[in-house]
Amino acid sequence: MKYDVAVIGGGPAGMIAAGRAGELGSHVVLVEKNKDLGVKLLISGKGRCNITNKTDGLKEIVNRFGKNGKFLFSVFSKFGVDETINFFEGKGLKTKIERGGRVFPVSDKSQDVLSVLIKYLEKSDVEIKTNAKVRKIIKKGNRIEKIILANRKEIVADNFIICTGGRSYPVTGSTGDGYRWAENVGHTIIKPLPSLVPIIIEESYIKKLEGLSLKNVEISIYKNDKKINSRFGEAIFTGNGMSGPIILNMSKEIGKELPGKIRMQIDFKPALDFVKLDKRIQRDFQKNPNKLFRNSLDELLPQKLIPVIIKLSKIDPSKKVNSITKEERRKLLHLLKEFSLEIKELEGFKKAIITTGGIKLSQVEQKTMKSKLIDNLYFAGEIINVDGPTGGFNLQICWSTGYLAGENAARKSL
Repeated sequence: MKYDVAVIGGGPAGMIAAGRAGELGSHVVLVEKNKDLGVKLLISGKGRCNITNKTDGLKEIVNRFGKNGKFLFSVFSKFGVDETINFFEGKGLKTKIERGGRVFPVSDKSQDVLSVLIKYLEKSDVEIKTNAKVRKIIKKGNRIEKIILANRKEIVADNFIICTGGRSYPVTGSTGDGYRWAENVGHTIIKPLPSLVPIIIEESYIKKLEGLSLKNVEISIYKNDKKINSRFGEAIFTGNGMSGPIILNMSKEIGKELPGKIRMQIDFKPALDFVKLDKRIQRDFQKNPNKLFRNSLDELLPQKLIPVIIKLSKIDPSKKVNSITKEERRKLLHLLKEFSLEIKELEGFKKAIITTGGIKLSQVEQKTMKSKLIDNLYFAGEIINVDGPTGGFNLQICWSTGYLAGENAARKSL
């Protein structure tokens, strides 16, 4: 049987691409190697599914994707944030906007998002093939002729859309197969690297801080003592390093600089400069001059952090605060404002939320998502070389590029 459109990959980009193509009247098949669709979608947003981000203005949202964001101008102008919200709301999914513009289903259940997409596929008469692993793509001339499955069955179509995602969370089936297929038919692949990923720290005492959440801190990254990035917000210590919004959103830049001498510097009190913080500490000490140093930091720092700060300061824990010297106080100040840790490496694809890198953007038509090299091939989602920060931005890429690819593949087939 020959199809109008064959979509490879049953994630968010693949589902919306297949649904849109079918909605326009194309005979569509969606091929997914897992036994279920949307496996990674179900774990997104910690099971709540951060659908998109309600950032006002096209230019503003595009800027959140860095230098490659300009590729998304045409994409988002055709199917952007508002269109995405209207798409889901129009199909019965109520949404809400939380801090930072993050959009979630009111139910806080990613399963409800997946259910909308599956119903969309059914209504669009899309044929779904799960447990169907693609073994190879056959090219003939300047076109894809067919795909061959692991069971040796063939799928022939007029147009093909590859939406196989990146390499993050490989347990969900994201193993980067699409990169290999695209490369085999002539596309250039920008090296895929883990992004939005926790970091591993060299210092062994980091284990003592496991689970400690930091709020309203500033973290700066240095390469050979030159600052390369700095962010304000929240972070958390893990068993062997750090994670949280600040870390995840800087991991891409950190990864580019590794291997190498990279260190991070935490300012636990960014609202106070050295002089003001010193006065604050002196006031605290003057209130209770006979208090022991080990008991004097409760109002200044989280309980779990205090023993580490005391040890690194080399101030006698049993020393009364009225005996602490100016030099000792200066050491304490530097620890609070310039807490330095050496970055060893990134956690890797197993813990990465997304993949950075992928199909070279100059080889993909911005307005259609069609390959510039292969006449009947389209791409959508994480497989292309553009990615954004946490907060729903990367799912927006999937919705927008998927919708556009499905629409244009269908129109080319009709």
